[in-house]
Parts: sequence; C-alpha cells; structure tokens
Amino acid sequence: MSLASVPPPAAATAPGGDADEGDQISLAPRKPRKRRRRPVTPRELPPPPPPIGVARQVAGTTVIILAVCLIGFGSWLAFFSKLHYDRAQHIAYADFRSELANATAPTGPTDPNATPAANQPPVLLASGSAVAVLSIPAIGLNAVVFQGTSPQVTENGPGHLRDTPMPGQAGISVIMGRSTAFGGPFSKLTTLAPGDAVTTTTGQGVATYTILDLRRAGDPAPPPPDAGAGRLILATADGPPFAPTGVLWVDAQLTSKPFDEPAMILSQANLSPGENILGTDSIAWVPIVLWGQALLGAASAAGWLWRRWGAWQTWIVALPVLGYLGINVANEVTRLLPNLM
Repeated sequence: MSLASVPPPAAATAPGGDADEGDQISLAPRKPRKRRRRPVTPRELPPPPPPIGVARQVAGTTVIILAVCLIGFGSWLAFFSKLHYDRAQHIAYADFRSELANATAPTGPTDPNATPAANQPPVLLASGSAVAVLSIPAIGLNAVVFQGTSPQVTENGPGHLRDTPMPGQAGISVIMGRSTAFGGPFSKLTTLAPGDAVTTTTGQGVATYTILDLRRAGDPAPPPPDAGAGRLILATADGPPFAPTGVLWVDAQLTSKPFDEPAMILSQANLSPGENILGTDSIAWVPIVLWGQALLGAASAAGWLWRRWGAWQTWIVALPVLGYLGINVANEVTRLLPNLM
C-alpha cells in the first residue's frame, strides 16, 4: 500500500460534542503578539512657588537666625562673659607676677620698658596693661587691675583711672569695675562695711587701706586727704543688673606709708569719653555697622540655601560663618555698654 492512499488524520474535536468546521484547532505556529509599551510621561513636579512666597520664606528664615543670634548674645553677656573675664585674669596675673619678679612692673602713667626717641615725650603706658593686684578679703576679691577704664578694658577686670595716681601713692587713686557683666568683680561692694581691709600690690610694693564708708549720689563725700596722704576710691554701677541707675562709691584711707609719686602728665582732657563714669565707646558703631551688614548678608544667604539645600546641609555650611560674624558683632556691641555695668 502506498503512502498516497493513507487518509489524513481526523481533526481534533472539542470535548462533549462532534467536531465541525468552527471547532477545528489550527496546528500552525502562532505569531508572538507585540506588547504595547506604555508611553513614558515625565514625572509631574509641583509648580514653582511664586517669587513673593520665596522672598517671604527667606525673610522669615533670616529673622529667625538673627533672633537666635540676639538670644545668644544676651545669654553670653549674662552667663558666659565670665569665661572671658577668667581667662583674661589668668593670663594677666601670670604676666604681672613675672614683671614684679623682674622689677619691670609700671609705677606711673608711662611705660618703664619703652625708650622715647630724642626730643620726644615719654611713652604712655598702653591701655589694658596690668598695673596692680587688688585684694578685698571681706568679699573674696583678688583681681588684676588694668590701666584705663574704657569698656574694652573693664571687660578684662577692674581699671585704673589714668589721670589719678597709682594705688599706694599719695593722692586719690580711682579704680573702676563692673557690677554684673564679665564676672562682675565689683558686684559685692555693697556688702562692705567701714573698717574692712583692702590691699593693693604694684611695682612699688604692697599698700594697705581701710574702708571709710560707702556713698551714692547725694551722700556727703569725705573730706579730701591731707597733703602726702593717700586714698583709694572704688566705683561701680548701682541699681538692678544690666539697668544701672547710678554709681556706688567706696572710699578707703591709705594706712601704710605712701609710695613715691612720679610726675602726673595726664589730665581729664586726655581721657576719652568712654573712660569716664558709666562711659561708652561710641566709635564702636563703625565696626558694628560693617560686621552687622556681613551678618545680615550671611543670614539672608542661609535662608536662601535653606530652601535650596535643606536644613541640615545649610546648618553645616552656615553655622561656622554665622558664629564667627556673630562673635565679632557681640564684641563690638559690648563696647557700647556702660563701662561699670
């Protein structure tokens, strides 16, 4: 039998019924269907904020940063300025003790270690130079006294009024000190009583005083000392902290032998306004404006970066810059505060 006589295989039928033409299943290979790709659409981004909204956010962030700087300045002045005072006293005490040991400590208004040029006046002692150590056991005070009474000098400790004799010499010597800020070395002067002891150590030796009395505005002043006698006057701010209403004066009589007094070459006319009682350094406005502009610009830039970068990235970059500028502004602002506060 030949292959041509073999009938073709029957078509497959659907289960449960006879096969017909509609139920035939084609055995030909199927063509793969093409999958339709979804069209790629760009991610929808929120619309950019209007320019006015960005400006408001930057301005608000700037105000917050400046407010934090202001709070930081108040906290530093009230609580942490004592650290500045302690450091200045520690350094000055070590240097002054070395000068006492080498007999190079100043004993008058001129610098003993400076030689003036030919036909030139003597070189004045620089403001801020250590001139004495003041000790009042009744209030636990032991502080280095500096030459000058400007706000910048009294940040470091009590200051000697430059147109008065040095402590321990004949005449009336005046020492001013702060009552609240920067350690408030004279904050306890109100607790002194007549008869309390005061000692000063200078390049000429140790001098002892006895408290006469305390006085305020309107109280009678003691009679001037006799010729050749010495007196010490301590002055500080009187009234609530950071809001002085007057001046407290403490008079003390020299009980030891007066030291020799060099020629006084300074007078009231040679003093700057900031060296007077409750004086301020008005020239500090110039650096305050310059540093303040830099701080305002940095705060505005930080507000803009806050929106572009985010909070943490902005703080990492801006905090050192804002801290540096804030410290410089604070240093200059303190020069506008009264030198006895």
